[in-house]
Amino acid sequence: MRWSVSLQAEGDRPVELDEVVALADAVASLGGIASGVGAMAYGAQIVVEAANADEAVEVAIPAFEAAVETAALPAWPLTRAEVVGEEDDPTDLGLAP
Repeated sequence: MRWSVSLQAEGDRPVELDEVVALADAVASLGGIASGVGAMAYGAQIVVEAANADEAVEVAIPAFEAAVETAALPAWPLTRAEVVGEEDDPTDLGLAP
């Protein structure tokens, strides 16, 4: 099953536009989007395949961390993870007509 996982990491300074653009590029292959311009946090929403919501988070975290490294962002601690399954809200995963 496909899951949309939103992850956020908080830090000690505002995030610059070019950093969010780099994160967006890094998560694009995961069906992802990035956020955080001007905030004291950056985040991404990515789509993963998993059997359940807990497994979706377990799959998403390393993918997010790899994207953060690719984008050369600081490795701030994760502060939020939210999961939506395709059966919960198919429009969030781009699956609904």
